[in-house]
Amino acid sequence: MISKVVIAAAGQGTRMKHLSQNKSKHLICVKEKPFLCYLMDNLIKAGYQDIILVVGFCADLMADFLKEYDYKANIVNQYEILGPKEKEYGTLCPLKCVRDLVGNENFLAVYGDNLFSVRDLQAMNVDDNFNYIVARIEKDHPEKYGVLVNKGDLLERIIEKPKEFVGNFVNTGLYKFTPEVFETIPQIKLSERGEYELTDALSLLAQKGKVKIKTIQDYWMDFGNPGDIRKMCKFLDAHKCK
Repeated sequence: MISKVVIAAAGQGTRMKHLSQNKSKHLICVKEKPFLCYLMDNLIKAGYQDIILVVGFCADLMADFLKEYDYKANIVNQYEILGPKEKEYGTLCPLKCVRDLVGNENFLAVYGDNLFSVRDLQAMNVDDNFNYIVARIEKDHPEKYGVLVNKGDLLERIIEKPKEFVGNFVNTGLYKFTPEVFETIPQIKLSERGEYELTDALSLLAQKGKVKIKTIQDYWMDFGNPGDIRKMCKFLDAHKCK
């Protein structure tokens, strides 16, 4: 059984505008509770008890959050290890910071601004030698996302925001990794966006036939801009989430 999960929550979330000026977007309240509570609660209900929280922007507030809501987690400060985002930035950075804590175990990785159901999180508890990425079928505008090119249930590659239609499996930002992912990190170079991309590490693993695709069963909710607060409130009410 997998017990460890890495939550990437170092960023500020500038698309939240003034709401994330003095705290990261993960701590913006939804129905009187920080958004991060809902993700943490579902992870714990799904059986992941060993949580590694990678922080950066306003890191002291993240420590206060854990105390206030009585969560147990290992805090890793990305900015202290790699420097500020102006020096090194990208979705791969959290994994660069947690190798010693993860060790030789399989683990989950998730972005701290996404919400998944307990069932979908439990479905990632596959303690085998494959890496997994969770996809959603996007019928209308897959070109807005990272699109997964597959061969059966295996990932072949990921194309970020393709200009032409290549498929409608889109990346949701939920992963299960084996320790082999850490071996790919030295091979990753800066992307065209000037960032170190987690999807580049996945593409390297996919070339070896080491990445399988799972499809979302229930829901994937992204929390990125002010309009998402109202959407999240309605969603939580509809699903009777506290």
